[in-house]
Amino acid sequence: MTNMSLVTAFILLGLPHSPELDMLLFGIFLVIYVLTVVGNLLILLVIIVDSHLHTPMYFFLSNLSFIDMWYCTVTVPKMLMTVVSPEGSPISFHSCVAQLYSFHFLGSTECFLYTVMSYDRFLAISHPLRYASMMSGRTCTFLATTTWLSGSLHSAVQTTLTFRLPFCGPNQIQHYFCDAPPILKLACVDTSNVEMVIFVNIGVVASGCFFLIVLSYVSIVRSVLKIRTSEGRWRAFQTCSSHCTVVLCFFVPCVFIYLRPGSKEAMDRIVAVFYTVMTPLLNPVVYTLRNKEVKKALLKLKGKVVHLQSK
Repeated sequence: MTNMSLVTAFILLGLPHSPELDMLLFGIFLVIYVLTVVGNLLILLVIIVDSHLHTPMYFFLSNLSFIDMWYCTVTVPKMLMTVVSPEGSPISFHSCVAQLYSFHFLGSTECFLYTVMSYDRFLAISHPLRYASMMSGRTCTFLATTTWLSGSLHSAVQTTLTFRLPFCGPNQIQHYFCDAPPILKLACVDTSNVEMVIFVNIGVVASGCFFLIVLSYVSIVRSVLKIRTSEGRWRAFQTCSSHCTVVLCFFVPCVFIYLRPGSKEAMDRIVAVFYTVMTPLLNPVVYTLRNKEVKKALLKLKGKVVHLQSK
């Protein structure tokens, strides 16, 4: 990556807010961050420990929890620093490159993973008799590996396009983390071609994944409607409702920021909170409070811990 940049560091200006709210926002985001990390760690631990959860669905869920744990870690700690720094929080040029790459790597991998999870639900409901053979351990590993490699490639394109441009000042990023749209505004040259390539790149990935997810759920709905008993239909819909909830919470804010003409910096920063802070927290909440198997496994794990402590 060649770069003629004269800028050695950037200043992250953070979320727009009044100084009186510094400590309140710091406390709220810190609590959310701790709950997100602990919640996703618990889901990972439960899936690893409980043999009943060694199924394709929970294998992909463990990947999702691992991603979310690091996804919020990439952005939230820096956000906390900007909240209590009135003049903004400095970040070195190379740290900014690493943050942008990590953010898009984890975000796009999560996008691909949601698509794979919808395909898994489609096979489980539409082809229950062949599900075990079609979604074997080898297939699951292949699909998961593909999502990680695809996310890495997608992020490499975004990062290379953004930081190959010259930056000679100003160096204030109107955001709480390094992201392509606000960084491109600081480049010393015309960025319209780069913006268009990034727009198309994100658009193809997001719209492609979303189309495949919708296609999977159209097929799922058709299969569910063929189930004769209302109890069977309800159970089938329930297994998909959690996935639908987190998919909508992830895609809607992303589309709003990356795939709309024009940009309002303050609004973009506020909307970004939903998919960088709230969605990673939402996943453990949705998949534990609405999932009987996970709740049962959590209670079993709690029982084991209490038993060990009493010895």
